[in-house]
Amino acid sequence: MASSSSPVIESTPPPPPWESLPPEITAAILQKLGAVEILMTAVKVCPTWWRVSKEYPSIWRCINMQDSNVLRPVLLVKMCRRAVDLSQGQLTEININGFGTHDMILYISQRSSQLKRLQLVNCRGISFSSLVEAITNFPLLEELHLQQLDCIITVNGIETIGISCPLLKLLNLCDRKKKSINFSNLGLYDAPGFVCDKRAEAIAENMPGLCQLQLIGSKLTDVGLKAILRGCPDLVSLDLRGCFNVFTCADVEQLCLGRIKDLKFPHDSMDGYNFGADDSDDSDYAYDYGYNCDYYSHGRHDDDEHYFGRDYDDGYHDPDDVVIYDNEYAYENY
Repeated sequence: MASSSSPVIESTPPPPPWESLPPEITAAILQKLGAVEILMTAVKVCPTWWRVSKEYPSIWRCINMQDSNVLRPVLLVKMCRRAVDLSQGQLTEININGFGTHDMILYISQRSSQLKRLQLVNCRGISFSSLVEAITNFPLLEELHLQQLDCIITVNGIETIGISCPLLKLLNLCDRKKKSINFSNLGLYDAPGFVCDKRAEAIAENMPGLCQLQLIGSKLTDVGLKAILRGCPDLVSLDLRGCFNVFTCADVEQLCLGRIKDLKFPHDSMDGYNFGADDSDDSDYAYDYGYNCDYYSHGRHDDDEHYFGRDYDDGYHDPDDVVIYDNEYAYENY
């Protein structure tokens, strides 16, 4: 008599352990990643991570994005906008390196009134005029870092920033690259000394609450430096590396030594200063230093269409249905 055998019932494998974590723990894990890593990789791990990344705006309070020469700028701009949307107005810090447009910075400003720290490095698609327009929407801003933006920093713009951001404690202005500072190329990348003194006076008159100030590579003179010391009584940190026109009078140097706890001199080493991802070549810099000129476009445009090309369409019509151009980088229906 043939023996009967029971049918084999295949058991469903248990879900991976990370899917059963409390959502608060998952959010804390995702917060350790960068915006690009979350949007391109983490959301594909499992439905739980995808859902948590959308439902916990705390993940997106700090956004760090840098052009690594792997993703196209059009994709980085799209992802930056997406990250800002996911912050749901809770964004307090954003650091962008190597990309950006007029439209993008305005998009951020219209959705991030809680922003306290803004850092832009090598963002050559952003003009100073559009930047100032955006900053007027950041009344809580405490730190502003502007490095190698390829644009003229105007007196009127500094005044507007100071008035719009009364809580500003730290200002970092560096419109020159490492090579130009190391070789003392004073005539190529900075405005004349009297213009830099006007900027310094604008800082002194409109940013009295500053505690830290970096003016890397500026051509300001002792006149502008004295104005800053008078107008910013709380200043404890002053970085004058590459500012070779100051300290022509011994009394100014002594005044700084007596007032400033953390003082960097013009000829101090630039080691330790982050110039961003592109700090080796100065050949593509071109400025026109008219005093009233906001910035020298040199064939560059502010809006996304001209920055990326006439056929540019960012596809950003529904924030819950983002389509990325390149299939190898795509994440579906995020």
